[in-house]
Amino acid sequence: MEEKNCLLNTKARSDHRLKKNKQFNYIYKKGERYHTKNFNLFVIKSKFKNYKIGYSISKKEGKANKRNLLRRRVKEVVRLNNLAKEFHNYVLQAKFGACLLEYKEIESQLLDLFNKVKD
Repeated sequence: MEEKNCLLNTKARSDHRLKKNKQFNYIYKKGERYHTKNFNLFVIKSKFKNYKIGYSISKKEGKANKRNLLRRRVKEVVRLNNLAKEFHNYVLQAKFGACLLEYKEIESQLLDLFNKVKD
């Protein structure tokens, strides 16, 4: 039972997810944009302590299995490196060709991207 609880604590919590299209559109319109070769990051400050992050991957990237693999890799990089800061909301958007990247390339680009964000 302890192992199960340990695994639950390490996963990204569902309350850190952006879910509604309205939330995504608000951050696209009002947020600041930062970019690398394969990713865009939209950031806006929030009045709540918990951060929220949404992931956007276009259908141009390929079939669902490729998009889901990229999304899982991106989520894992953000989680392991504690990239998201409190009192912020994010939308991380993958550009065309991001599915072709290896894990290390994704990690380096996301580290650069989140380091560009001003407080």
